[in-house]
Amino acid sequence: MKSEMTMTNIFKTSIATLAMLAGTTLMAAHAQVPTDGDLGFQPAATPLAEEVHQFHNLVLLPIITFISLFVLALLIWVIVRYNRRANPVAHKFSHNTTVEVLWTLIPIFILAYIAVFSFDLLYKEGVLPDGRKVSYVSDGTSTAYAFENDFQENRMVTNARHMEIYVTTPAGERSKLDGEAYTLEGLGTPEVLVSLDSAPAAGSEITVVGGRSRIGRGKFLDLFGEDNSEIATRPTLTIKATGYQWGWNYAYPDYGDFEFDALLAQKDDLDDSSLYLLAATNDIVVPAGETVRIITTARDVIHSWAMPAFTLKIDAVPGRLNETWFRAPQTPGTTYYGQCSEICGKDHAYMPIGLRVVSDAEFEAWVDEQRALAGMDPYFDDETRLADAADNSDAAQ
Repeated sequence: MKSEMTMTNIFKTSIATLAMLAGTTLMAAHAQVPTDGDLGFQPAATPLAEEVHQFHNLVLLPIITFISLFVLALLIWVIVRYNRRANPVAHKFSHNTTVEVLWTLIPIFILAYIAVFSFDLLYKEGVLPDGRKVSYVSDGTSTAYAFENDFQENRMVTNARHMEIYVTTPAGERSKLDGEAYTLEGLGTPEVLVSLDSAPAAGSEITVVGGRSRIGRGKFLDLFGEDNSEIATRPTLTIKATGYQWGWNYAYPDYGDFEFDALLAQKDDLDDSSLYLLAATNDIVVPAGETVRIITTARDVIHSWAMPAFTLKIDAVPGRLNETWFRAPQTPGTTYYGQCSEICGKDHAYMPIGLRVVSDAEFEAWVDEQRALAGMDPYFDDETRLADAADNSDAAQ
C-alpha cells in the first residue's frame, strides 16, 4: 500500500500538512476540507473557532500588516538614503539611546496587547467549561422554571449574562429568548427562578442554561460589533484518542469503553476520490450541539490531534494524558477532516482524522452498533441503563 503512493502525492500531502500547521487550510465545495491553491482559514465550525478567527483578524493581522509595511518602508528609505552614491562618506556610530529605548518598549507593549487576548483563548481551550443546562417540557400554562445554582462559590450564576433561555417548538425550531422576555430571581443564591412573560406552546422544550464559561465571537474590546457569544456547558461525552505509527485508536469510556482504529482510507474504497488522504477508515461520531472532551496520548512517539475547522490542536505524548474540548456544531450531517500535525515518522502525512456530527438518535444507534461489535449489550436500552446505574451506585458506596 505504502509503495503505491507516488512522490507527487507525498509532496501534496506535505504541503497540506504545513498549511494546516500554519493555520491556512482551505475550503472546497465538499464540507470542511482543504483545497489546493486557496488561502485563509476554514470556516469556523464552533464558537471557540469564531473567537480564534476574531483574534487573528482583529488583533494579529493589523499588527502583522503594520510591522511588515513599517519594516519595508525602513528598508526602502535606507536603500535610497544611504547607498554609496547618495552617501559616499559613511557615518560611524555605535549607540542611540532613544532608538534603543523605543525598540525595547514598543515590542513589549505589542506583546502585552496580544497577551490580553491570547491568554483568554488559551485558558478557554485548556480548561473544561462548567456550564449546566436543564430542560423542561411546557404544559402550555406554566411560566416559572427553576435552575440549581450549585456551582462553587466563585463560579456561581450572579448576573443575567450568566443565564440563557432557549425554546424549541414541537416542530423543532429553536430560538433564544431575549432578556426582556423573562425575569430572573435569586441570582447568587442556590436556586435561580426563571419567570417567562408568557407560556410557550404545549409540548415546547424550555432549556435553561447557566454558567460563567462563555465562548464565541463577542464584542471587540466589549465595545464594537455584536455579541454572539454563548454559555458553554460541561462535557457530556469523552473520547480518548491514542496516536501510533501510523493511525489513531479511539475509545468511548462513557459507553463501555469500546474502541476502534482509524487508518488511512484507500482511494478505491472511497465514493468521493477527492477525499483521498483526508478520509479515515472510521470516523469519530459525536452528537450535534454537545460539548465533547478529547483526551490524547500515544503509544510510541509524539503525535498531535488537530481539527482545523475547530481551530483545535493538542499533542499526544507517550505516558501522558492531555485534554481539550470542543462544542460540536448544532447542525448534524457534516463530516470534518483533520490529521496528525506533529511530524512522527515516514508516514506522518497518512494519519487522517474524520469527525462526523449526527443527531442524537443517530448517535445512539451508532453507539449500540459499536457496542454490539465489541460483544456488549445495547447501551440505549432501558434494562442496560438500569443495570449500569445500579453498578455505578454500588461502586459509589
